Amino acid sequence: MMDQNEREQLMMDIRNGHYTGPTSGLARGYAQANLVVLRKKDAYDFLLFCQRNPQSCPLLDVTDVGSAIPKMMGTHADLRTDLPRYRVYRAGVLTEERTEIGELWEEDMVCFLIGCSFTFEEALLANGIPIRHQEENVNVPMYLTSIPCEQAGSFHGNMVVSMRPMSQEYAIRASLVTARFPSVHGAPVHMGDPASIGIETIQKPDFGDSVTIKEGEVPVFWACGVTPQAAAMASKPDLMITHAPGHMYITTKKNEQLGVL
Repeated sequence: MMDQNEREQLMMDIRNGHYTGPTSGLARGYAQANLVVLRKKDAYDFLLFCQRNPQSCPLLDVTDVGSAIPKMMGTHADLRTDLPRYRVYRAGVLTEERTEIGELWEEDMVCFLIGCSFTFEEALLANGIPIRHQEENVNVPMYLTSIPCEQAGSFHGNMVVSMRPMSQEYAIRASLVTARFPSVHGAPVHMGDPASIGIETIQKPDFGDSVTIKEGEVPVFWACGVTPQAAAMASKPDLMITHAPGHMYITTKKNEQLGVL
């Protein structure tokens, strides 16, 4: 379990560009979040998109217009620098990855923090459920599905899911454990046959890295905060800045604070 001083040192390393990798397994004990940054003219539609798709886009915080400070999730944070890696989408096209976005910041921008499934991984481990992407030291595999999101204004697209392979016994236990965390995607949306949710090749994720699926294991899929990036590609806002998949903002909230009894 990481203490507050260790978290602050890690955040300084991220802010200064000394750490730019995935964040699964980092800052154990602290909740993590996905990021979306939009201009004010697109922010209301996206807020509505989150409200209509709460499992894919569970909102943790929304900043004031022009502010990069998430008052609910880290009053000393700066969302322009405090993630290891960012993606920039222009008219739905991924144009670049960056380790900071200060040069792109505009005075009417709004930041959204969305719950991340990395938050409930601590609870999975505490219940004896292994996490394959951590074991193999790679990014979690993520896939674009055929499951449609509810449209809101200009925003539409299909759900993205993250996948963790496990035995059937662990899959049932994982469903019960993660159901306690609705603000970070909650229970799985699907277990078993990937093709039934539009995933053709399980070893070729759309985002992140592939992991080993052992004999007798089933793939278990959770709604994923990369869904807004799929919505960006489908909806084509002039500019959307996001986290790079797997490279999250580490909040000041403890994981258990986002769980329910």
